[in-house]
Amino acid sequence: MSSNFLFRKVMLIHDVRRILKSSTTQLGLMENSQIFFLRFFCSPKEQSFTVSYLVNSCGLSPESALSVSRKTKFETPERADSVLALLRNYGCTDIHISKIVSKYPPLLTVDPEKTLLPKLEFFRSVGFSGPDIAGILSSNPNILKRGLESNLIPAYNFLRSVLMVNENVARVWRKTDWITVQSVQNTITPNIAILKEIGVPMSNILFLITCHPTTVNLNREKFDTSVKKVIEMGFDPLKVTFLKAVVVIRGTDESIWKHKMEVYRRWGLTDDEIMLMFRLDPLCMRSSEKKIMSVMDFLVNKVGWKPAVVTRYPTVLLCSLEKKIIPWCSVVKVLQMKGLVKKNLSLPFLSRSEKDFFNSFVAKYEQDVPELLKLYQGKIDILDLGFVSEAIQEKKQL
Repeated sequence: MSSNFLFRKVMLIHDVRRILKSSTTQLGLMENSQIFFLRFFCSPKEQSFTVSYLVNSCGLSPESALSVSRKTKFETPERADSVLALLRNYGCTDIHISKIVSKYPPLLTVDPEKTLLPKLEFFRSVGFSGPDIAGILSSNPNILKRGLESNLIPAYNFLRSVLMVNENVARVWRKTDWITVQSVQNTITPNIAILKEIGVPMSNILFLITCHPTTVNLNREKFDTSVKKVIEMGFDPLKVTFLKAVVVIRGTDESIWKHKMEVYRRWGLTDDEIMLMFRLDPLCMRSSEKKIMSVMDFLVNKVGWKPAVVTRYPTVLLCSLEKKIIPWCSVVKVLQMKGLVKKNLSLPFLSRSEKDFFNSFVAKYEQDVPELLKLYQGKIDILDLGFVSEAIQEKKQL
């Protein structure tokens, strides 16, 4: 195939994409665009079949299917059909399968009986439910690359001995598959010993392994250095914040740390106030610059809280702005304007559980403010309720 032909093909592809994006009236072209897309790109028989199969049997979009087809190819459906049938038999839905295949395309070509079935049967034999298996595989399908006898069985035995219940083992395996015999011997066990020596409670160690398994799987010397640094910063090994600080220090180099400090300083916070935030919830230093700026902008400029107030409740910086902070604050703001809750209600309401907040602020006052549920669900904005002038006046008084 000449370079001139390839150039013309690329240019034609570009033109087709431009036409499809700009045209809103040529419905026939839009409806057949996927078929044209697949046929044009997938002239080799093998790739064409693979892309078609990924779209029709695995639920991938044409563009995703094309990308995935570069990592796995097959001309007949029998083996892939058997793989999908096994996955479904062990609890995977179409959504799970789409995620699994996208992350681990070669799975469709493995021997289902010799390679896949023994591992799935092992998961079931130790007590994992269908949803457990589906959750592990859709989050971390690379675990299926691990040998059963050489890795999965000994890794499970170790994790179960430490974490006690399958639910915690599943949480670890959804995050990482790097729990091997070697890592248990060379890093995890020695690192757990370091924590025990300084008095970290076992319940907190379980938190670290379950929620941040890559940290405890760190090189022993680096792990020990991070632990000592956190001790020097004044954290109490008896509290879970100690381990959160280890997680942050371990994953944050000096340049990133300085940058995060500068981001918080933009809001007028002193270094002492920033370090207070870090001591209250170390994970606030893992938030991205964009996340910090957007949350602070909303709480300070839209809600009216002072930056120093936010520093006392840094966990709020870990919450979703769109899914939690905006709708919850909007609900409280409306209730304050209606005189149904006190004006000086502070940020801790954002730390309540979903159920507690709903019962205390939505269900309780829904008769007084019928639109409250829609506001809580994010279906309407606070401005839709006609509180514009009141909100502006209140902000002027702050």
